[in-house]
Order: sequence, then C-alpha cells, then structure tokens
Amino acid sequence: MMMKYNHAPVTRLFTEHFMLGNKHMVRSSLLTKAIWITYHQGPGELIKRTWRYLRKHRLRGVWVYRSRAHNYNLWLRMEAERIESLLVAASEDIARFPYKPTISIIMPVRNTDLTCLKRSISSVRNQAYPYWELCIANDGSDKRGIREVLESFQAKDKRIKVVNLPQCTGIVGATNAALSMTTGEFVGFLDHDDELAPHALLQVVRWLNKQPELDVLYSDEDRIIGERRCEPFFKPDWSPDLLLSMNYTGHFLVIRRELIQELGGLRPEAEGSQDYDLVLRITEKTNRIAHIPEILYHWRITPGSVTNRPESRARAFEAAQKALTSALERRGLQGQVMQIGEGRYRIKYKVQCTPRISIIIPTRDKVHLLQRCVGTIHERSSYKNYELIIVDNQSKDPATMDYLTFVQQRGICKVVPFTEPFNYAKINNFAVEQAEGEYLVFLNNDTEVISPDWLEELLSYAQQKRIGAVGAKLLFPDNTIQHGGVIVGLGGVAGHAFYGLPATDPGYMDLATVARNCSAVTAACLMMRRSV
Repeated sequence: MMMKYNHAPVTRLFTEHFMLGNKHMVRSSLLTKAIWITYHQGPGELIKRTWRYLRKHRLRGVWVYRSRAHNYNLWLRMEAERIESLLVAASEDIARFPYKPTISIIMPVRNTDLTCLKRSISSVRNQAYPYWELCIANDGSDKRGIREVLESFQAKDKRIKVVNLPQCTGIVGATNAALSMTTGEFVGFLDHDDELAPHALLQVVRWLNKQPELDVLYSDEDRIIGERRCEPFFKPDWSPDLLLSMNYTGHFLVIRRELIQELGGLRPEAEGSQDYDLVLRITEKTNRIAHIPEILYHWRITPGSVTNRPESRARAFEAAQKALTSALERRGLQGQVMQIGEGRYRIKYKVQCTPRISIIIPTRDKVHLLQRCVGTIHERSSYKNYELIIVDNQSKDPATMDYLTFVQQRGICKVVPFTEPFNYAKINNFAVEQAEGEYLVFLNNDTEVISPDWLEELLSYAQQKRIGAVGAKLLFPDNTIQHGGVIVGLGGVAGHAFYGLPATDPGYMDLATVARNCSAVTAACLMMRRSV
C-alpha cells in the first residue's frame, strides 16, 4: 500500500487514507516549524515570525526546552482566566438563554475510592449551569462508606438520585439502571472517579441555544494523574471515518435522551467497549453532531483504572473490534476490522467489482521521473483495470519526447498534448474529458509505486458514497512526513498535517496512523469518483 514520491529528490507515499473533514495537531519543534515556514512561505515570513517570537518570549523562549507538559501548563494558566470570566458572567448568560434544558448526568459506581467519588459528585454540584440531575447507580458496592457518601450527597441536593443495586451487574447494567432514572432532555456520561469542568454544562447549553437541533455533543478532555492535569486530547470536529478508527469522541459525551431510549440503552454484549458501541449506533441515527472545542472533562487515572490493567485493556480492545464489526454489518459495508494499535483500528474494505480507473499524470520534461512513475505503476500494481493518461504540457526535452512516443506506440499510456500555459486545474480538467474511467486518480509525475494493492486501497474508500476524495500520506526521502492531510488555517491559509515528523511517529494521539476526515488532501495522489 505504498508509493514513493520523488519530489526533489525521492519521497514515499503511503495509502493511509485521509478523507474530507478537519482536526487539531501539535507542532513537534521550533526547528521543524522554521523549516516549514521557510519552505512554504519564504525566509521573509520566517524573519517576521522570529522577530514576533523574540519580542514575546525574549531569548529565554529560544533556549528553554518547552515540552508538551510545560506548554500545557502554560496554556492552563491562560485558560483559567478565560474560564473565570465565563463563570462570572454565567448567571446573566443563563438568564438570557431562551432554551434551558435539563441535563441528566449518569454515573455508575462500584467500590470507588471515596475521595475520588466525592470529588466527582462535587464537580457536578459545582456546575455553573443549575438545571441538571445526577443519576447514580451503586452497582452492589461492598466497599465500606460508599453507600453513606451517596446518601449524604442525596440528602444535601434534591437533584441527586441514587439507586442501590443488590448485586454487581457490571458497567452496562449499572449505566442502564442510572439511565432509567433520567428525566432530562439530554444525557451526559460521567465515570465515578472523573470530574467535570465547572463550566461544562454551561457550554453544552450555550451550544444547544445556538443549534437546538443538535442530538450529540462531545468535548475535548484531559487526564488527572495524582493532582496533575496532563495529556490533553484536543479533538477534531465530527469525523465519521476517524470514529471507525478509534473512539475519539470519548468524554464529555452528551446525547439526546430519546435517541438513547430508542436504541434501548447500552448493550450487554458490548461490555468492555459499551460506550464505543453506543456512539457507533447513535451516529447511525443522526448526523446532528457538534464538537465543543474546550476541555470540559477530566479523566482520572488511578492504580485500579482499566487503563492500568493489561488484561482489562485487552478485553476492551477486543470488545471495540467486535463493536466495529457489528457497525459494518448494520451499515451494509463489507470489510475486515484490524487492530493496529491499542484502541486503534483499520478497516480493510472489500472492493466492489473492478471498475475502470483513469490515472492522470500531468508532465513537462523530466523524463527520469516520469519513466520511473509509469514503470512502477505497470510493474507493481495488482489492480489491472486502469488506463494511464499522460498530459504533456509543452515538453521540449528530446529524451522526454522520445519516451512519450514510445509509451504511446506500445499502448502503455495515452498521451494527450496540452498546448496552453501551465494551469494545473485546467490541465486535469482537460484530461478528465479524455478519460474513460469511472474513478479518477490525479497523480504527480514524481511518484513511485511500492505496494501492489495501492489502487485497491484507494478504491475501497472512494467507492463509499459518503466520501468525496481520498488522499494518502506522503513521505520525504529522509522518511519524514510531507503530507498527512491538509488543515485549513495552519501556517496562514492551509498546511500539511504532521509535517516533518518521522514516518514511524504516530503523531498527536496516533492520528498520523489512522484513516480520518480532513479539510482537504493534496492532488499529488488523489482518487475520486468521476460522478463527483
């Protein structure tokens, strides 16, 4: 599933797919950023940005190593000021909200650390938005003090409901028991040792007032280890293909209650990955989904957490794989779910029939690149129902002209001359008029096929109606990433995700290893349906 990308000099292209959507990413270093700015925007822009940086941070900013943890701590300080201003204005904002739904928070409890349990419940009571209810199912806890803590909070706040189950029913049974007590229009999920940010429900309702038709909302999150907040996950906006690669929505998740009830709550057969299974089923019923780009949830990592127990993690990953397999069956998609990492999956979709593919390669001279590109396509591609169209944009080099004559006479390629001045879009549109294929591949002349099934991989995504274009990860000759999808706004107008990272680096939250939706993909290697 690989290709080389011989872009001054040699690069590789991997068919790890990026469909249309968007995401966040983190720059790996100041040096990588400087190289990127110089290459894409020129040395003048680099000098301008360097001057701004020095004025802001002085020389200390150049010499002090700023790790992700350090950067996050700095960000938290600034974020605390913003949150404080939100909380100060909360009462007035809420009074102006025309829509004030009740949010039901459900919490299954089983032998929780008492301090963590108190902090978790208190995080709900400390919400700036007052219209909530907390529905707790005590799942047969036999730890001393659990029932007393729950009863104490229930006596203090009438918005807290508790049901004590006589015996342990498991996470699914306890969650469904808590769900049965809810009366709110929306349901939020909170684990028994995690915490909500004080403005969590305020921001959820703020979004619902802007878009009252929403059915699902999810936020960014971070972790609490000891007393330290760390490992933030700044998530992309709604990305249906990323959801098939990982349960990225995670926490804080809020869903319209009637939708959950329609689906019958959580499924016992999905125990271990019940939340992933629910999100997959819910998102088959609605596309009215919003991402709140704020950290509203703090996931506590303790010695007894599933995250720290290898056997529990293995069961959860296996359950997630089964949930994905069930999702494919419900959606009528044929494919195999493969685990490629912890909680990371790849779907090998089955190609439907063998439609004709037109591979369009614009070129001008540089026969050594074109010859390698064409040669490896013919020699290494396992998919055979394709045509090669070379668009010659006024080549003058004799060797190039001889090669074009040779491949046309041998029936290797169709060569079509384009005699107008260079215009990439116009060249490709012209070539499409000459193409016979149901599917189109736009390919640079400096690419080289490595994996035989590259066309099958691209085609397996392009055949799905929800996907408009499929791109691939591009690597430089030093095995660093050149392209991993396009992010609008990065570096000014737009930029390549994961630029400069080593090819083996999984990227931020492993996003460089999985299929996901992007704002755009480069046409250095891009497949789409002709009908699009």
